Amino acid sequence: MKIPEKAPEKKEPVAEKPAQQPEPVQENTVKTTKPLSRQGVSSGFSINSFLNKEEKEVKEETVVVRTENLPQNHFTETDLQMEWNLMLKQLQKRNSFIFNAVKAFKLIKSGEHTIKVLYPSDSAKVEFDKIAGEFFNHFKTKVHNHAIEVDYQRDFDSLKIEVVTKRKIFEKFIEKNPLLKDLDDLMKFDLT
Repeated sequence: MKIPEKAPEKKEPVAEKPAQQPEPVQENTVKTTKPLSRQGVSSGFSINSFLNKEEKEVKEETVVVRTENLPQNHFTETDLQMEWNLMLKQLQKRNSFIFNAVKAFKLIKSGEHTIKVLYPSDSAKVEFDKIAGEFFNHFKTKVHNHAIEVDYQRDFDSLKIEVVTKRKIFEKFIEKNPLLKDLDDLMKFDLT
């Protein structure tokens, strides 16, 4: 069987055409009634009004609550500590930042209608002020005593900063393992 051979392909000569010039485009202009760009939003702050502003008097309103008609039942130190510990547990779940700031606070009943709050630092007191209203309002209604007054005092002892040296750390290890003292005597460690 013989396979027919392919006929050679004929190449037609390609005539070069001159480069086409782009056709002129007609421009359509459309006029609008609204501007196409976005208008700037005013911030409401005017430098001119700031420079010429008059100082306004700030009126402070003091609210006087008469506790004569409100209940003034007795509460104990145990009631106070139970409610404070409950509040700390709730804070630990809800807001750990405030919890860490106020966990070192000490609340002590100092009189029949007085609670002394001992706080370690001013920054911690700022965090306590955020929850103080909620806590004391809850406590006053819980013990039915609305004549409670709060006395804030700075507690310098609770913010005691101890410098821990290598020697102190080693002494703590000696308490746990007395054989380390013998090793120190033998090797004469430099724990300065």
